[in-house]
Amino acid sequence: MIESRPTKRTRGKVLAIASATAMVGSLFLATAPAYAGPPANAHCGTEASNNIDGFVNHAQLTKALDKIEHTTNGTVAVDVLGQTGNGTDIYTARVGHGDTVIFIESQIHGNENHGTEALLNLLADWGSNTRAAQQLRDAVTIVTIPRMNVDGGENDTRQNQHSWDEVVADFPQLAGAQPSWNYNSRVGGFDMNRDFNPDLDYVPNPADFPGTSAGTGWYINPETQLVRDLYRDLEGEFGTVDYFVDLHNQGNCYLDSATGERSFLSISGRFIADPTAFGDWPKFDYDHSRRANVAVYNALQNRGESGFGNVTLYPQDTNLPGTALGSFALRGSATVLFETSSQTQYDGTKSSGKLVKQVETGLMGLVDAVVDGSIDNLDPEDYEDIPTREPFPRD
Repeated sequence: MIESRPTKRTRGKVLAIASATAMVGSLFLATAPAYAGPPANAHCGTEASNNIDGFVNHAQLTKALDKIEHTTNGTVAVDVLGQTGNGTDIYTARVGHGDTVIFIESQIHGNENHGTEALLNLLADWGSNTRAAQQLRDAVTIVTIPRMNVDGGENDTRQNQHSWDEVVADFPQLAGAQPSWNYNSRVGGFDMNRDFNPDLDYVPNPADFPGTSAGTGWYINPETQLVRDLYRDLEGEFGTVDYFVDLHNQGNCYLDSATGERSFLSISGRFIADPTAFGDWPKFDYDHSRRANVAVYNALQNRGESGFGNVTLYPQDTNLPGTALGSFALRGSATVLFETSSQTQYDGTKSSGKLVKQVETGLMGLVDAVVDGSIDNLDPEDYEDIPTREPFPRD
């Protein structure tokens, strides 16, 4: 979960646009009545679960990725990106050889698991011998980090396991500086999705600490340094990282502002209020991000009565340059945030299969639109008609 102050921005219509691609279907519009607020008897389950047994642990993730690489005869190439501060391996999996690169990161917060499960399923499909998979691999290169926060995933915590003392040991110039604002001393780790900086050559400066959520990060964690280095390598290979997708989870109690129905997914392409506030970033392209999000939205509208169509916009009053999404957007990537409803501390594996499938469907909507080129014909203004999310009254 990105965590930003919710905003209420009610709209009277909801786009139910099907994908412009031949793979998915034809365009159509549907109009819903104006949202009048949640019903008086609305409620949302809030039972605590903390059940993570249904999600892969690190050993199982390792085995699953090994199997995917083996069964695809190396079409999906799995490598060790590097290690956490505890020495645990972080994996990257790459498939395809097209000129357009899609970089997908999952589970930067350790208690947000559904994206990881979705990627394992999709990597197997993308590496298969089907004609569709072969066409996909010819058109795009997909680079993934199936689980970025490995230690947090093992401990079911948002934060990683890396102390401020270890940061100072790595960066002696920070001795005497206040710990960064995103450090949780109780857990002994960082919310790493605040540790990014659009300047990939930034060196931590004690004057920049403790910092705020409205400022850039510092790359003080081993994991974020690895993501930065991979991003830099992809820039060197492709010139620009065309798309960056970050797979998260949010709380489980949100409504679609247009229909009043339960929303199980929020998306966004907006993370920078004013790109000029952070220097000169000529590749920043908000419309590029908006089109990418519309492609995701359109794909999920085609799922009929599945509930997948109740996709909402994550709060748009965000200014988070220290996130991976914010920093990489400034560098020219079209950015897409997935916020799947339900974290393990709320629901455990409740409805896990449906939620994982939702992520898969949305990701494939983006990838298919990039593969067939239809993404370039999407109207970025359609992004503004995606319904906003509303809080769901609790019992």
